[in-house]
Amino acid sequence: MALYEGKQVHGMHVVHDGPREAPPLVLIHGSGASGSSWGPVVPALASRYHVVRIDLPGHGQSPPATSYDVPGQAARLAGALDELGLRPVTVAGHSSGGYIATALAEQRPDLVGSLALISSGPSSDALLPQPAFLRVLIDPPLGPLLWRVRSDAMLRRGVTAVCNRPVDVPNDLVADVRGIGYGTFRTVLRHNTAYIADRSVPARLSALDVPVLVIFGAADPRWDPSSAHQYDTVPHARVERLPDVGHFPMLEAPEATSELLLRFAAAGR
Repeated sequence: MALYEGKQVHGMHVVHDGPREAPPLVLIHGSGASGSSWGPVVPALASRYHVVRIDLPGHGQSPPATSYDVPGQAARLAGALDELGLRPVTVAGHSSGGYIATALAEQRPDLVGSLALISSGPSSDALLPQPAFLRVLIDPPLGPLLWRVRSDAMLRRGVTAVCNRPVDVPNDLVADVRGIGYGTFRTVLRHNTAYIADRSVPARLSALDVPVLVIFGAADPRWDPSSAHQYDTVPHARVERLPDVGHFPMLEAPEATSELLLRFAAAGR
């Protein structure tokens, strides 16, 4: 596996793993995370693919942006892929990163050869009451204060609160999460909600002619696991449910997650 230093492309931090001549596999993280959240699955994926990890604006090592609406972030991502000369690509998005991936396929079908969504809630009505720790950390009046004084232990707990299995949270992910501003995070959440309220993800995918893989943890505490059935209506889609896994399959079940992604990407070549 070859590792390439990250660089800024269209205002986003991009890291490459694996051979550059291999087929490209683009990984998009969710809200409040970074490209580091994919760390446990990268070695397996990079053994066969040119893995491209993106830090979305205001996350990880990417600077803030003036707007965080989902279509706008997808357009920025398209510009980065154009600059890198990558097409067509397999795109995998975790959580709200799946919305960015879907919007990218809506805007630029020439760029997206296949699409994988991991723990991406299909519609607003599928959202569950959030874990108490996250509600306190995120919502006013305590949220803004706690956000400024977050310890490493609190940051790790923020990740594990949505996991169903014990996980080791990567140190680089903790460092990246620390740099995300409270205002940025709240704004991103608001735009994500607006995107799926306007039209559900399965409805958006049904209008696209692209192979789709949906991976859902059967014990996801953020989204009703049974809502994964909403994706069964999408043509060219396969839904995989991981037993005893929560919201972070890449951290909780990296081997199973990477194997599903590898098989899916290979089928689309």
